[in-house]
Formats: sequence, structure tokens, C-alpha cells
Amino acid sequence: MIPLFLTAALSTATAGSALVDPRQIVEAYYAALEHKEYRSAYLYWSRAGEASGKTCKQFRDGFSQTAHTRVIAGKAENAEAGMSQRWIDVPVDVFATLKSGQQQHFHGRYTLHRVAPGVGASAEAEQWHLYSAKLKIVR
Repeated sequence: MIPLFLTAALSTATAGSALVDPRQIVEAYYAALEHKEYRSAYLYWSRAGEASGKTCKQFRDGFSQTAHTRVIAGKAENAEAGMSQRWIDVPVDVFATLKSGQQQHFHGRYTLHRVAPGVGASAEAEQWHLYSAKLKIVR
């Protein structure tokens, strides 16, 4: 069963990935993290999670001290295209609360990737996925 917080992003992606606001993917990713749905969050990364640079277990373990997380995602920008590939950046502010009560604030961006529709790629490849992240802690 798909958790409710993922339904909007997934149904929009299924209806037509070209119409999905990449911001929705980032927001759904953080909703999955907040709900401790680490496998679901991992799969928002390109190449079935491999683009995160971690195994699924390493990814989950990386959040072992995180109690809560939320994101404020800005308007997607810097769209690039080439050879049927699409990339776009989503600026973010990420707020985390550790189990110790410590607050953290990160600022940066996620780059998302997909294959352009109509070139014979799978429906999965035509959906936006997290490709890379550049986040810095705000002091």
C-alpha cells in the first residue's frame, strides 16, 4: 500500500511525468523521510537509489539520529536539456531536529533528472528523480 503522503506526487507522475513540478518530488522525498519510510525515500533517487551514493541500509542508517525533518522547496530553475536528457534544480531549505533535540538548518539545491518522453524510455525513466544534492549547513 502506498502511504498517503506519496499519493499526490505518484499519481501526478503516473498521469504525465512531463507535467510534474519537480518541487513535488523533493517535498514527497522529505515527507517519506519524516514518516520514516526510508525505502520509499531512497527510491526517489535516480538508478533505484544508487544516485544517493549509498546502499539502502547506509541511507537509512544516515537518518538514525534524526527525529524530524521538513523542507521548504523553491521554484524549479536552471532547466537543462541534451540528447533526450532533462535536468532541473530545486532550491531548498531543510530543517531537521535530531533525537538529542539539536536543530539543524541546511540550504542548497537538489538536481533532478529524467529522460524526455517519447524517446522509447521506460515510464520510470521519464519521471523526475533526485540526481544530486548540494546542501550546506547554515550557522
